[in-house]
Amino acid sequence: MIDLRSDTVTRPTEAVRQVMAKADVGDDVYGEDPSIIRLEARVAAMLGKEQGLYVASGVQSNLLALLCHCQRGDEYIVGQDYHTYKYEGGGAAVLGSIQPQPVQVEADGSLDLQRVESVIKPKDLHFARSRLLSLENTHGGKVIGLDYLSQARALSDRRQLGLHLDGARMMNAAVALQCEAIDIATYFDSVSLCLSKGLGAPVGSVLSGSKDFIEEARHWRKMLGGGMRQAGILAAAGEYVLDHHVTRLADDHAHAQQLAEGLGELEGVSLHGVATNILYIGFDRHDPQVVAAALKEKHILISPAAKTRLVTHLDVHAEDVPYVVQCFAEVMASLAV
Repeated sequence: MIDLRSDTVTRPTEAVRQVMAKADVGDDVYGEDPSIIRLEARVAAMLGKEQGLYVASGVQSNLLALLCHCQRGDEYIVGQDYHTYKYEGGGAAVLGSIQPQPVQVEADGSLDLQRVESVIKPKDLHFARSRLLSLENTHGGKVIGLDYLSQARALSDRRQLGLHLDGARMMNAAVALQCEAIDIATYFDSVSLCLSKGLGAPVGSVLSGSKDFIEEARHWRKMLGGGMRQAGILAAAGEYVLDHHVTRLADDHAHAQQLAEGLGELEGVSLHGVATNILYIGFDRHDPQVVAAALKEKHILISPAAKTRLVTHLDVHAEDVPYVVQCFAEVMASLAV
C-alpha cells in the first residue's frame, strides 16, 4: 500500500529496528534510562532549552505544556484550527480547567497578532486570565517564518504571555526555511517536537523548556499515567531518526510538489494548495468516499473529505509519485463514464 493519509503511518526502517533491539534501558520513572536521558538532553540542546521530557505522544506533550503554563481558570489563545484546540479531545479544558480562546487562522497558517492582542483579557475578576499564546509550525504544511515568530515573541513579552509551540512538524519547517531548529525554537518558552511523523520514529514526542518547567511537566506526566519505565527502546529510535531522517524531509517536500503538479493537471481534481509535505485536493463531481474506495483497490490509501489531505513521508518513494498520479487519472476517467 502507498499510504497518503498521514506521515504518522511511517513504519520503522530495518536500521531503526536494530537500534531499538540493542538499546540501553533502565527505569525512566526513577530517571535511570540512559537512552531516554540522552534523547531528552539532545533535543533540549538542539532547541536551546534547559531540559527535555520524553512522552508518549504529541497530544500528551501539548497537554503537559498547557498544564504547566496555565492554572485552573486561566486562558490560552490558540488557532481555531490548530491541533491543540481542535484535535486533542478538549484535554486542556477537561483535565486542566483551562479555557481556550480560539482565533481564526490566517491563510498562511499564522494568527493575526492584532486579533490575538484584541482577545487578551483585561485584569478584571469577570474574565479568565490570559496566560499563554499557543502557535503551530507547520500548520497544514504551511511554514510560519522567523520574522512572524519574532513579532509573536515581542507581543507575548509585552502582554506577559507565555509562548508555546506545537512543533509536531517543526523539523519540516526548519528544512523548508533552511535554518536550524533552534532558530525557530528560540522564540518560544516551550516546544513540543514529534518524532513519529515525518521523522519516522514509531512512538514519542519531546517537550522542552526551562528546568523548572520540565520538572513540573514530569509531575503532570506521572499523574496522567505517562511514566513508561524501560522506554529507552523507543527513545533510541528517536535518537536515530534525528541523526538520519532530518535532511531527507526535503525529499518529502519535493514529492508533495511533484504530486501536486501531476494531480493539478487532471480533470475532476481541484488542487487547494501544497506546502512542505502536505497537499489538499478536492473532487469536482465525485463522492470522495467512492474515489477513496477505487484508489484502495489500486493499493493507495487516502482519507476522503471535502478537502482531502495527502501527506508524503519516508514510505512514499520517488517512483510512487507517477504511479499515484496515474491511478488518480484512471479512477477519474472511470468515474466520468
